[in-house]
Amino acid sequence: MKSHITLLLFVVFALQLNAQSTNCACCTEKHAEFSFWEGEWEVTLPNGNKAGTNQLKLIQNKCVLQENWTSASPGYTGTSHSFYNGTKKQWEQVWIDNQGVSLHLKGNKVENQMILQTDPDLNKEGQQFINRVTWTDNEDGTVRQLWEVITQTKEGEKVVTAFDGLYKRKE
Repeated sequence: MKSHITLLLFVVFALQLNAQSTNCACCTEKHAEFSFWEGEWEVTLPNGNKAGTNQLKLIQNKCVLQENWTSASPGYTGTSHSFYNGTKKQWEQVWIDNQGVSLHLKGNKVENQMILQTDPDLNKEGQQFINRVTWTDNEDGTVRQLWEVITQTKEGEKVVTAFDGLYKRKE
């Protein structure tokens, strides 16, 4: 009888262990929305000059898209972690570079674009602004990243492009 109970407990334990190892909390359609950006990329500016290279990979059991940016300008690097926050039902990205600049972006995918932005803040002139970054999943397999700084001025909204890069997969 003891051997049957031991065998039964072993089977239950093995089933639980197997269920835990195959359970992927982030293997959902929503969590995969930003996967078009995963890969190794050469990035160019609109004038064709090289902007840098970027490596993006899914980590933490596919829950986090980790970015490692290296600029063509020597000495500038940055890292981000992008993830779907199921509680807030939004995508979030935390970026930090080797100059101490950090951004916390939030938003969602709309059609073929991931659109994330910061909360409003005030610049040194006391004007409200946001950073908005849009990644466009192009039909040809490239990705365009457009980073805009949008400032509310007395004259109206002022939009300045901080970065405009075209991502092409490394061969």
